[in-house]
Amino acid sequence: MDYLNFDKSVLANLEKSLTKEMLRTNRSGAYNSTTLVDCNTRKYHGQLVVPLPEIDGDNYVLLSSLDETIIQHSAEFNLGVHQYKGGQISPNGHKYIREFSCNVISKTIYRVGGVIISKERLMVKNEPRTIIKYTLLDAHSATTIRFKPFLAFRSVNALSKENENANTDYQEVKNGIKCKLYEPFPFLYMQFSKAPHYIHTPYWYKGLEYEKEQERGYDYLEDLMVPGYFEIPIKKGESIYFTTGLSEIAPRNLKTLWDTELNQRNPRSDMFNCLKNAARQFAKQQKEGTYLLAGYPWFKTRARDEFISLPGCTLSIDDNDMFNQVASSAVTEIKKFIEKCEISPLIEEIDMPDALLWFVWAIQMYYETNKDDALAKYKDVVLDIVNFYKSQRHPNATIRDNGLIYVTGSNKPMTWMNAVEDEMPITPRSGYVVEHNALWYNALCFAAEITSDTKLSALTEKVKESFVNVFWNGFYLYDYVDGTNRNVEVRPNMIYAVSLPYSPLERSQQKSVVDICTRELLTAKGLRSLSPKSGFYRPNYVGGMKERNRNYHNGPVWPYMTGAYCEAYLKLHKMGGVSFVERLMIGMEAEMKKLCVGTLSELFDGNPPYKGHGAMSYAPTVAEVLRILKQLM
Repeated sequence: MDYLNFDKSVLANLEKSLTKEMLRTNRSGAYNSTTLVDCNTRKYHGQLVVPLPEIDGDNYVLLSSLDETIIQHSAEFNLGVHQYKGGQISPNGHKYIREFSCNVISKTIYRVGGVIISKERLMVKNEPRTIIKYTLLDAHSATTIRFKPFLAFRSVNALSKENENANTDYQEVKNGIKCKLYEPFPFLYMQFSKAPHYIHTPYWYKGLEYEKEQERGYDYLEDLMVPGYFEIPIKKGESIYFTTGLSEIAPRNLKTLWDTELNQRNPRSDMFNCLKNAARQFAKQQKEGTYLLAGYPWFKTRARDEFISLPGCTLSIDDNDMFNQVASSAVTEIKKFIEKCEISPLIEEIDMPDALLWFVWAIQMYYETNKDDALAKYKDVVLDIVNFYKSQRHPNATIRDNGLIYVTGSNKPMTWMNAVEDEMPITPRSGYVVEHNALWYNALCFAAEITSDTKLSALTEKVKESFVNVFWNGFYLYDYVDGTNRNVEVRPNMIYAVSLPYSPLERSQQKSVVDICTRELLTAKGLRSLSPKSGFYRPNYVGGMKERNRNYHNGPVWPYMTGAYCEAYLKLHKMGGVSFVERLMIGMEAEMKKLCVGTLSELFDGNPPYKGHGAMSYAPTVAEVLRILKQLM
């Protein structure tokens, strides 16, 4: 049996199956995503979702759904599943599903009477194109499949409503049609490997309900345009390919293209290989360079997330070429920022105080196994980054007389805890921030290691002494210090002062930090963002936007920090800590079948049962768990 396999008992139970999602990407920003039973529960779901730079660069849902109907002896069996206003399910195609698996690609098996049909799907690498393959495995009489496309043509951040402006016309193309509901959208092409019979009957399906949006307090009802339907006869043993994209394709090439793409896929045979596939999906290759998206379905490329994710998403899966592609693209944007303080449109938030320090850390990870190449390619930019901070040119970070980084975060978030309410930080971490300065010390030490600058070594010693004097309270590290305000909340940010390659702490201090994180923050899914002992502890990521933002960094588990915790634990306990870390990874493996199958989400509730939330697939989480799994091998 495949590692990711679900039977009828799970799939037919919508309370279970509607919580489980799947995701495919083209590694250039486009994606295909829905639930295991093909019922969309988010406005972000769709059979073809693509970034459209000609409009604004955001993602747009073009083809929302594709319903299939099996026809035999004039009897119709609709395999589609939609949820309408009030939670009404129609049609009920999930009752025909016998199995869903996701070994190399996703595969759904349907049984309708004597008809058994499989449905497989993939996206073409670096092209905005989805291909779906239908194979009639068994049938005892003549069989026809009807295909009904549901069109959206709207941003992932909006919903479609019935209107008179929609252009429901179409144009014929080889074995299909092309259409576009609105200007300035591109045409959407829908084609088959076999000539279909197309019947044009434009109709608005109203009141489709997305329960994930309802939970989050957003508008959750949508109207979708169905321009018509296609009908194709299919014989036992025959396969039919459907494709949708932004350009026409020769139908005769679909099978060859399918086989070529399939041969490039890796099996999801265990947790590591699942996450290996997930890591590759974050790649966004475009003409300006190669970048890593922070996650799906709504994130773009953000500097901190990209640099934290870079080692795990590349080096941990033995892909040095991808590391260098992403790092080289980042260097171009970093140089623009250092030389002109020009904020990159390609890498958001590159001006955050810790962003460039995370890039230095990523280069350190590469340096560990590729010293000569790392020095040849990245030594200069590492030294430029350190000098950028030292010379007081960073717009959001100041080096104080004690050598530490100081930020003003009372009116604008300056750390990864960046939720806001009424444009003000909900968690206003200001002054000397613990992870900023742990990263600063680490960057200085690495720069001193790769150069012979004696002044740099002297600054490093100064920062080490100041770090302990400012942050150490005798038991653990203050989260931030601003004058007499020493924040005593137990948060996970202190773990970086232990986990980074260079620590400013003595071994006994490192152990105290790891111990308090273990006692108060550690869960089966990673570290909580705040200790339950705090009066501000809000563990559940639920409610509308305001409530979720208030909770975001005040209790929920952020599993990407598991990487730093495990690294710190292994640094202290060495081989004696391996079995403990392996048990933590078992807790992560349980998530492979829970939400978006084969990947890891953004965050979890801070209390049992640790329900997952946020982005369905989050790059820092995937990357950091991969790093630990690689270390355990």
